[in-house]
Amino acid sequence: VQLQASGGGLVQAGGSLRLSCAASGRTLSNYAMGWFRQAPGKEREFVSRISWRGDSTRYADSVKGRFTISRDNAKNTVYLQMNSLNPEDTAVYYCAASYGGSGYSYWGQGTQVTVSS
Repeated sequence: VQLQASGGGLVQAGGSLRLSCAASGRTLSNYAMGWFRQAPGKEREFVSRISWRGDSTRYADSVKGRFTISRDNAKNTVYLQMNSLNPEDTAVYYCAASYGGSGYSYWGQGTQVTVSS
């Protein structure tokens, strides 16, 4: 599975962005999908996860109520809608795929999100 994350950019605090993660090489419909982020000088951290059917989601406390993960298996794409962004959300965001309850085996290249104050 090849994953391509896109949609990052520069936004002012309080603004919104929608990230996309498009897959090629294999259908995503059997994979749980996750979003992670890594800020400068920090370790990569979990942001959100969605089950392969899209009926179960999970969020880090820091983004709960502001971010929404979704997927369109027909388009082989996963999304992360990010609202009420703040400078602490500045990071490179990565999407990843997990099959059958195992760890995340496939990772995208990352997309930069920068939130100015």
